[in-house]
Amino acid sequence: MSDTRLIAGLLQTDHEVSVPLDHDRPDGERMTVYAREVAHPDGADRPMLVYFEGGPGTEAPRPTGPPPSPGWLPRALQDFRVLLLDQRGTGRSSPIGALPDLTPAQQADHLTHFRADAIVRDAEHLRRTLGIDRWAVLGQSFGGMCVTTYLSLAPDSLSAALITGGLPALEAGIDEVYEATFARTLQANHQYYERYPEDRARVLALHERLAAEDLRLPSGDRLTCRRLRQLGNVLGMTGGADRLHHLLELPVGSPAFLHDVEAAVPFARQPLWAIIHEACWADGGTTRWAADRVLPEAFGEQPELFTAEHVFPWMFEEYGALAPLREAAEILAAHAWPPLYDRDRLRRNAVPVAALIYAEDLYVPRAFSEAAAAEIRGLRPWLTNELAHDGLRIDGPRVLGRLLDLVRERA
Repeated sequence: MSDTRLIAGLLQTDHEVSVPLDHDRPDGERMTVYAREVAHPDGADRPMLVYFEGGPGTEAPRPTGPPPSPGWLPRALQDFRVLLLDQRGTGRSSPIGALPDLTPAQQADHLTHFRADAIVRDAEHLRRTLGIDRWAVLGQSFGGMCVTTYLSLAPDSLSAALITGGLPALEAGIDEVYEATFARTLQANHQYYERYPEDRARVLALHERLAAEDLRLPSGDRLTCRRLRQLGNVLGMTGGADRLHHLLELPVGSPAFLHDVEAAVPFARQPLWAIIHEACWADGGTTRWAADRVLPEAFGEQPELFTAEHVFPWMFEEYGALAPLREAAEILAAHAWPPLYDRDRLRRNAVPVAALIYAEDLYVPRAFSEAAAAEIRGLRPWLTNELAHDGLRIDGPRVLGRLLDLVRERA
């Protein structure tokens, strides 16, 4: 199905295709994958660039304007048509909820089909449906893991690959990944309290109050000390420390405070993010609640420390939106995941690739990204400390322009 309209001076075409839930069982259950194609009226014949959003569990951005958003889109449209892909389980691509009609074992089995390998095979299905020989790909954060998987599974379908803040760990195990993210998170906490020293006492007092008082969020969930700590998820984004400080300045218990706390970690909107987040790092093997197992002692000794992109088993009890998936989450933590990356193929890579590595990335450890960049043949890395993890959103034209220059020099 496709439908084209001229909106805000751009040609926008809706594409929907039916794909198997399990690509290894093409005659089994099916689902819908949606993508929005955007082009200048005079650029309808330009090559295609497919965008893979971060997450997991987040759909592609919707183009708006003026000014044009996302900010990198105008630069992309100078050279490409852009396909904004809603990854399976998100947006308009058969979104995932609580799966109430399935047993926990059935829920877990269903949810094993939402990692990067399945997303890449969806993209390949869409590429063939649209009759495109090869296209370029751009992946932000988790989307970069999808791009790396694409280079492993179907490199002949790619004309170029661009990655921002999403080069995965090819050698390190999942425990090493989370040990590295916790080390960086401790640094981010130190930087936060250097910037806002008065917040340390405020946060400690808030922890004391939450331990003694049943404070309820708009959803009805209780605001607990562990949940409060997850507000540190923003510390790796541009202006994240300021946003956290401004939230903590609000009167505790006020409608604004309670709303903003709940909105800061939107698992009710994106349950897929929590349920398969650790699995997206698993290049084979089991995860076994990695973040919970390697949590540094400092977090037990200093309650004012915030966590970041870390998933814990208690979340499936304290978040009402996640509670229906609690038993499935336990099953998935013990699930043996297949590999995502073909390292031999990556070492022989012939696709022009450029990757932006954020030197102080809170979510994707720099050292592992640099090691991956050295292993993928021909990859042109760009290491910078000028931008945070959301650099593509904040400075899109410069970021995308630089990456395109790098792959063209490689080609």
